Amino acid sequence: MATLGPSIDQLIQALRCLPGVGPKSAQRMTFHLLERDRSGGEHLAEMLSKALTNVKHCQRCRILSEEDICSRCNDSSRREDQLCIVEMPSDVIAIEQATHYQGQYFVLTGHLSPLDGIGPEALGIPDLIERFDQKIVSEVILATNPTVEGQATAHYISEIARSRDIHVTRLAHGIPLGGELEYVDSGTLSHAFAGREKY
Repeated sequence: MATLGPSIDQLIQALRCLPGVGPKSAQRMTFHLLERDRSGGEHLAEMLSKALTNVKHCQRCRILSEEDICSRCNDSSRREDQLCIVEMPSDVIAIEQATHYQGQYFVLTGHLSPLDGIGPEALGIPDLIERFDQKIVSEVILATNPTVEGQATAHYISEIARSRDIHVTRLAHGIPLGGELEYVDSGTLSHAFAGREKY
């Protein structure tokens, strides 16, 4: 395989660490930055370096933050008794943009996956248990993804919460608004049918 020189090859390879970026996309990005937007590339490198230096995880909810305690956790107008548990920081942004939720969050940064060596400690479950034991949280909202791993993680956390008499709710999963039954997959339809509510 022909190479373009070590610097170019290494940049192409480095860009492939981004989700959804394959060899062709990485090559296009590299050529764009080097041929058409070197100032943009320099700015990107500077901002990336700054973010990697300054951004860490909030010590309370584990979302990405430049402060030890993020602005949401420091917001006294947010409810302390509701705790929404999500898998990734991006899930917090999605919930904030789509709902009027005013409680607190806890970000797992993943889901339980014993085969990949991801256990409770890697997800911060000991910290979560510590929060439960403070007896401030009265409702846990499980907003993990509706995958097998997400469901297993939700079940694991719900057992811990219920053992401490904390009310547990789960985001509803089912037929999307505007969806037609004939196009809904059988698993989603089965879940929606089993979880039907009074109308």
